[in-house]
Parts: sequence; C-alpha cells; structure tokens
Amino acid sequence: MSWLQKLFGNPPKTAQVAKERLQLIIAHERDGGSSTANFLPDLQRELIAVISKYVKVNTEDIRVSLEKQGNYEVLEVNIVLPEKG
Repeated sequence: MSWLQKLFGNPPKTAQVAKERLQLIIAHERDGGSSTANFLPDLQRELIAVISKYVKVNTEDIRVSLEKQGNYEVLEVNIVLPEKG
C-alpha cells in the first residue's frame, strides 16, 4: 500500500456511493419526507448522468418508478441499453 493511500484512504466506489444515496432517499421517504413526485425526477437525472459516463444512452430510455406492494415500496429502474454492433 502506498503512503498516499495510507494518508488519504481509498476513494469510495461509485456503485457503493449510488447505493448509499438510494438508501438515504428511500429512508427519507419512509419517514414522511418529501413526496415521491419530488425526488423521482432528480433521481432519474442523477442516474442518467452516472450511466452516461459509462454507456451512451438516450435519456428517454431510463425510467424510474416507485410502487407500493403490500408493506414494501419497490423502486424500479428500467434502462434500455443500446445493442452492441
């Protein structure tokens, strides 16, 4: 391990940061935070920005929805990826 890593530590992985953000948003919603209509468009924009770093996608090809199924809330993210060609 280099001395820089010992001094500054390892930067968090992008997937881990995204997971933590989603957990915070969902926890906030369950505690009676802002309405679903308020955070879903922001979440969709952030997902588009992150995914666009790695794959060229059309903004209309990413859909985010939140559904209540019994005692659970299900966050659904649908992404249509371009075909390899």
